[in-house]
Formats: sequence, C-alpha cells, structure tokens
Amino acid sequence: MTNDLTDNLFSLIKSLSPSEKRQFSLYVGRIGVNTDSKFLNLFKVMTKLKKYNEKEILLKTKISKQQLSNVKAHLYKQILISLRLNPAHQSIPVQIREQFDFAYILYRKGLYKQSLKLLDKIKTQALEYEEKNLAYEILELEKIIESQYITRSIENRAESLIQQTESLSELNLISSKLSNLSLQLYAIFLKMGYARTQEEADSIRNYFYQNLPEYKIKNIGFREKLWLYKAHLWFSFITQDFLACYRYSMKWIDLFNDQKHLVPIHPVSYLKGNHYLLESLFYLNHNNLFEKTLKNLEGMLKDAKIPDDDNIKALAFLYLYSNKLNLRFMKGAFANGDKLVEKIQKRIKKYRDRIDEHHIMVFYYKIACLYFGDGDNKKCIEFLNKIINNKSLEMREDLMCFARILSLVAHYEAGLDYHLDRLVKSTYKFLIKMNDLHEVQKQMIIFLRNLPEISPLEIKDEFRKLHAKLKEYENHPYERRAFLYLDIISWLESKIQNRPVADVIAEKVALVGR
Repeated sequence: MTNDLTDNLFSLIKSLSPSEKRQFSLYVGRIGVNTDSKFLNLFKVMTKLKKYNEKEILLKTKISKQQLSNVKAHLYKQILISLRLNPAHQSIPVQIREQFDFAYILYRKGLYKQSLKLLDKIKTQALEYEEKNLAYEILELEKIIESQYITRSIENRAESLIQQTESLSELNLISSKLSNLSLQLYAIFLKMGYARTQEEADSIRNYFYQNLPEYKIKNIGFREKLWLYKAHLWFSFITQDFLACYRYSMKWIDLFNDQKHLVPIHPVSYLKGNHYLLESLFYLNHNNLFEKTLKNLEGMLKDAKIPDDDNIKALAFLYLYSNKLNLRFMKGAFANGDKLVEKIQKRIKKYRDRIDEHHIMVFYYKIACLYFGDGDNKKCIEFLNKIINNKSLEMREDLMCFARILSLVAHYEAGLDYHLDRLVKSTYKFLIKMNDLHEVQKQMIIFLRNLPEISPLEIKDEFRKLHAKLKEYENHPYERRAFLYLDIISWLESKIQNRPVADVIAEKVALVGR
C-alpha cells in the first residue's frame, strides 16, 4: 500500500466518532470475524496511535511487514462498508443507490418483474429528489430488461421509456454544461480574484455567454436552475456586480425555500447559498440585513434538516466565522477581537484537513485587517506574514498583492520603517510580476516610498493629497476593488483627523444607518 493510502487509512480511523467505532465493532461481530483477526487488531492498535508508527503497529499486531499492505487495504474497505451501513450515513441518494443494486441483483436472478417494480419505485424517488443521473441509470437498466423480457404491463412501454430517457438526457447535458461553467468561473475567481481591467471583464463576459447552454427556464428543474444561479453568481462576483450577486444568491435560496425536502439532500449547497447572500450584502454594505441574515444562518445550523456531520461542521465554521469578521468590519468594531481570533485559530487547527489553504489564508487576511483596525500593527504583520511567506499558495493573486500593501502600511504605523524602502521595492516587484500594479496601489507605493523624506510638519498635507487622489478611484469600476480589501480612505481620514481608524469607520456606519 502506498504512503498516500496509509495516510488515508489513518485519517479515516481518526475521523471516526465513538458511535462509528462501536458500529464497526458490531459490524465485525456480525460478519463472524475471529476477535484475533489481523485487520481487527490493526484497527484497535491504529485507533490508539496519535501518529502513524509502523514499527509499533508491527510489534503490537504481530502482522508481518509483507502482510501489512494487504491487511491495511482490507481494513480500509471494511470500515467503509461499516460506515455505509450506519443509519447516520443513510441519505436518500445512498438509499436509492442501494435499492438500485438490489434491483440489479433481482435482474441477474431472472426475476424481471420484481426488478422492474423496484426500479419504477426508486425512479420516482430519484426524480422527486433531483437525482437525475441516478434516474438515467435506472432507465437504462429498465430498457435492458424490457429488451429481454416484454412485460406488456403498460401500453407503449418502449415509447415511454425512450421519451423519459431523451428528456433526462437533455436535462443532464444542460446540467453538465452549467456545472462545468460554474466550476471554471470559480477556478478563475480563486486564481485572480476580481476582474482588474475592462479587458479582463470583457474576456470573462465573452467566456460566460459563449459557454452558457441554451435552455428554457420553464423546462429545467431544481438541479439545472441551481447550477445556472451558481454560474451567474460567480460571473457577477468576478465582474464586481454585487447587486446581481445579491439577486442570484436570493434565487439560489428561494429554490430551496420552494422545495424544502431538498435541504437535507443538498445541505452544502443550501448553506453556500446563504453564505454568498451574506457576501453580497457585505459588499453592498447593507448592515442591518447582513446582521439579520447572519443570525438566520446560525439558527439554520441548529435545524434538524441540516445533517450533523464532519463536512457540515467544517463548512459551518468557515461560513459563520468569516461573516462574523465581516460584521465587525461593517460596524467598525475592531476592538476586543482576541477571543474571536483564538476561536478561529483553534477551529482552523481542528478542521485543517477539511479546509483548503485558500480559505485559511483569507481568514488570516481578515484577522490582519481586524488587528490593523484596532491599531495592533505588530499582530497585523504577524498574520500577513503567514500569507506572504506561503510559497505554495497559487490562488487569489489579488489577496497576495493586497497582503503586501497592507503590510507596508502596518510597518509604517508600527514605527518599523527602518527597512520600509526594501519592503516597498520588493512589493513593487511583486505587483509588476503579478501584473497587478494599478493606480490605487501605485499611489500607495509612491507615498510610502517618499515617506522618509517628508518632514513631520508636512505629513498631514501629504495624507490629504493622497486622500484626494484615491477618492477619485472610490467608485471606479476596476480601481475600487482595492477598497474591497482595505479601507485605505478611512485610514487616511483617521491620520488627517488624528483619530483611531475604528472611530472613523464606526461614524460612517452610523451615518449609513440613519
């Protein structure tokens, strides 16, 4: 067994809850395995290990080195079978798939009528729960049986099966094209973030409409609409059309509100829809609605409709705490964030194998912004360095660029300007390399580079000049993205007015709320 598979087995065992471990023990007992069996002993030993240790395993299990690979493979398979039998994992799609397997066994036994009766039942269920790929497989087996054994139970049976297959085939093709488009747009967003120029926006727009399949909204179902709204949402995010993001995230959620029975089947999509609604409200600066929606999301996570599994727990952490940070930014509530940051760091450690590096770095950037707003620039730099020093990070080029810009500002604020010139030069080179040097960033670089030559008496005038220049870009379709990451305008106003940046932002929030 390869090292990858060894890691997979160990991580699978460590992911088991106490009830799943008991289930496995009961399952092993049911299959009549001797209590001294090698794979069961291996399970007991690996359960107690904190780190994988092959020498200790060989010593305690008395399994030979030559046998170990096969025993591991067998144990991995048996754990998966046990998990499949666990009622906690018996979701509707799993149940349909199981019944389909039973129908296939009946077919192979020559019990055609029994098989067809079961297939017809689960086909209806598959369509009801939008499992159209499964429904298509069921239809294909029905056609195989009908081609061998004419039941004559329904008039025009062949024509009916052909019509159903063609309809499902067309819907599956539309769904496949929409899911491909959605995934590709998501990948583009992860790689570069928001469109940086009109040229990039036009390129994304052309790609989107060239790959958008033809459809009639009245002829497509829940699944196709879900992928359609996802694709539109990512297109809108990349092109910074946040009002469209709001509209499509609402359409996404309304799909589930109209068909509540699908929430337990697709809980991840349901939660994602609510998360992107919050993201849209954040960028639209709708504070009250954002706070209300966030409370609703917290309530949803306690709903019995949402499965309480490891995947959902990791996503719940990701969505809740990311938006809790956003809420603080919206309110200008930067103080007393240590407890929140501590909770986030503990959960990052707990769910690290279930959260990708990109989302962890986004957390670090937001935490850095939180400390910057609170005036704790050294902690801000500490979290930014986690991003800047991450050599493996190949996603969100814009995030890496703005992390460096914020780092420059934080170094200045912290009085660590003795090597600011070197940092300015390295940041400038990085932005050029990333093809991400725009006017807002350029003006910031020029300002910070000239700082050592500005006398203390002139510094406020220089802040005012920079503020006037940057205000011109506040509503620019592509330059404004700089302000999505860091409220440079409020920072400059705080320097001009000799006030904490948190007070400036809080005052703006209060004015918006009036």
